Amino acid sequence: MTMAESTTDHSILKKIQGLVHEEQHLYGKGELADHDQVRLEAIKIELDQCWDLLRQREARREFGQDPNDAKVRPPSVVERYKQ
Repeated sequence: MTMAESTTDHSILKKIQGLVHEEQHLYGKGELADHDQVRLEAIKIELDQCWDLLRQREARREFGQDPNDAKVRPPSVVERYKQ
């Protein structure tokens, strides 16, 4: 997942909304082709990264730090989180 320097909570939420819409579209297809399965897995990882970034931004604000210093963490980190 790549986010521009001007990342805001709103832009992250818009990204999440788009990913959820795409995920729902894929699930709505029923039987998924291999490339759809791969895309679905990529969407899940991107969603995890987006939610993690929002949590980081919120925590930074809570502790008086700049939320813009929050960084997208690699899938190997965010995939281990329990939802």
